[in-house]
Amino acid sequence: MDQPTSPLQIAILLYPGFSALDAVGPWEVLWRIPNTDVRFVGKDEGPVVAEGGALLLGVTHTIEETMSPDLVLVPGGATTPGQMVDDDVLDWLRRVHQTTRWTASVCTGALILGAAGILKGSPATTHWYKMGVLRIMGAKPQPDGRIVRSGKIVTAAGVSAGVDLGLWLAGEIVGQEQAEAIQLVIEYDPHPPFDAGHMSKASRQVQRLAKEMMEHSIPADQRRLVPKIAWRRLIDLVRTGK
Repeated sequence: MDQPTSPLQIAILLYPGFSALDAVGPWEVLWRIPNTDVRFVGKDEGPVVAEGGALLLGVTHTIEETMSPDLVLVPGGATTPGQMVDDDVLDWLRRVHQTTRWTASVCTGALILGAAGILKGSPATTHWYKMGVLRIMGAKPQPDGRIVRSGKIVTAAGVSAGVDLGLWLAGEIVGQEQAEAIQLVIEYDPHPPFDAGHMSKASRQVQRLAKEMMEHSIPADQRRLVPKIAWRRLIDLVRTGK
């Protein structure tokens, strides 16, 4: 595929409590694409604390400064519920989605797209723990899909799938050969020591432990937002029927 003559603007959304690999995994691939302007965007410039509390990334541009990205990517994280009711973020996503070439998410970032109304009726994937919420938000969950495309919308499964998403997008933007060269540069050739990376492969005991980990990772203030999210979705259903 021919490269664009002007830089391709790529906006990766950051917010307090995002999952670091959701954002950094795709970034590690996307910044290597020739002729791109990759920026971390958020409501305010400056450092943002990732999930876990020990890692900072920096917002380089505000969402108000980034109104026409060619590619927008939304990571997930423990604080996804807060973003699902943040009207500034949701309004921005709705607006930029109108003109993006690609609108993408990793992990529970898909739920934020869903809250913005972007996934209604579309096949999509997210972290296995939140497939039910994805359905409630109007999407058609694809639990076996690591990367799911629906037109210009591309969703990736949990956390580590962001690297795969980055490579997939690179292939679409600059072609398979250059994408493969990037894969080789970052030496992405996974050989995990265990084979429990999908629910279909994990034992029941491992599934139970993983669910407990997920349950304990959600802050109490985020749990309290669930009724608000549900109410907004109910109102949306009454108004639109979708």
